[in-house]
Amino acid sequence: MEGTEPAVLVLEDGRAFRGRSLGAVGATTGEAVFTTAMTGYQETLTDPSYRGQVVVMTMPHVGNTGMNDEDPESRQIWVAGYVVRDPSPAPSNWRSRRSLEEDLRDSGVVGIRDIDTRALTRHLRDRGAMRVGIFSGSRASDPMDELLAEVLATPPMAGSSLTDEVTIPEPYLLPAHDERFVIAAVDLGIKSMTPHRMNERGMSVNVVPGSIGAESLLALGRDGVFFSNGPGDPAAADHAVSLVRACLEAGRPVFGICFGHQMLGRALGLGTYKLRFGHRGINQPVQDLRTGRVSVTAHNHGFAVEAPVGEDIDTPFGRVRVSHVCLNDGVVEGLRCLDVPAFSVQYHPEAAAGPHDAGGLFDEFAQLMGGGR
Repeated sequence: MEGTEPAVLVLEDGRAFRGRSLGAVGATTGEAVFTTAMTGYQETLTDPSYRGQVVVMTMPHVGNTGMNDEDPESRQIWVAGYVVRDPSPAPSNWRSRRSLEEDLRDSGVVGIRDIDTRALTRHLRDRGAMRVGIFSGSRASDPMDELLAEVLATPPMAGSSLTDEVTIPEPYLLPAHDERFVIAAVDLGIKSMTPHRMNERGMSVNVVPGSIGAESLLALGRDGVFFSNGPGDPAAADHAVSLVRACLEAGRPVFGICFGHQMLGRALGLGTYKLRFGHRGINQPVQDLRTGRVSVTAHNHGFAVEAPVGEDIDTPFGRVRVSHVCLNDGVVEGLRCLDVPAFSVQYHPEAAAGPHDAGGLFDEFAQLMGGGR
């Protein structure tokens, strides 16, 4: 019977939770984070931004609709580990091809089930995201001090550069049916829905590796350049920052989301910092300070841009203003350049599992490339 092996989850501060195995049996370590999304677990699993992270689902029942072949956001499952209180024993959906358990096992993802995920989430909210290990099968009975030592040997997320682990090796083109613009999308951990949303608006998209040179990037993105979401510490992504600066210097329209937003911030000379437990879910309220409009948005980030709100910021590329803030905690959620054609948001306007409040940002990118501000 699946999921009958013993398993234990060990946090770096020594707290442990015992349950049963989920997916592959063995050991894994990473950064423990939680997501508040009630749906879209397949999108979460295949989001490259979760590279190196053990994801705790706050929704207790996960896997009800199984796993299909239409909804993956990338070529594989990226999470380092998976934590669920009560996975579905019998998925039911007309598109389902496999169970959650099967896909986790076949992808080699070590998980744990039957633990108190509410208690674990409250612990992470109180203490902050931290390193964690999941050990199942025979590893679950290893001495606790040995398991804790393995967790503490795991590199922390702060300072980690992970773009090279998730980006594509070679560029590819996704042509638009009714082409209006040709852009380059820098894959820092891009989700497949993003180029699709741009195709819908007449953008032919050259998806390019994060390692691309500035000259090649500008040649492929003749009308504009998009910088995607992705994993890791933005302070460690110097090459991506240099690409943004090259675009700004060339006057090429720039749009960044999530990690790409942080890259724009750094290119403008702003700092970044690690959030206590991050924003992960599809229910985050964000206010557009230009209009006062509030959108419910999808997030997946553990770092943020540091910038003053409510004033023009002088940068090497002219004036910049914070355009969006999170209403939960005041975190900067958007930047808009006033003297060069560039803007960014911290959240995910493409999110298939979330609402569509933010879809108009792709229209703003088109308007920017068309000469509007």
